[in-house]
Amino acid sequence: MVAITFIAADGAERTIDASEDLSLMENAVGNGIEAIEAVCSGNAYCGTCRVYIDPAWRGVLGEAGEIELPMIEAAGDETPGVRLSCQITVTPELDGLVVRTPVSQS
Repeated sequence: MVAITFIAADGAERTIDASEDLSLMENAVGNGIEAIEAVCSGNAYCGTCRVYIDPAWRGVLGEAGEIELPMIEAAGDETPGVRLSCQITVTPELDGLVVRTPVSQS
């Protein structure tokens, strides 16, 4: 299992044991992270699974890719480190990852 910490807009923290090879979004939904709505079920079409990658992890995960960018732009989210959690596959290298969830998904 891979430990991932979600920090809600109100500052509440919750660490989950994420399963490898599933998306960050699938792990969040499966572990009851309420701020990750995932309305489109991981198709990068709704933007309700946005997360903000902690600065220490941005180099590991990189910037949003071409599949994510149109949805992020449509959401008008210009927050540094914004990604769609449905487009991040959990790997052992992500053990200890910290992400924040937007106020709009509270």
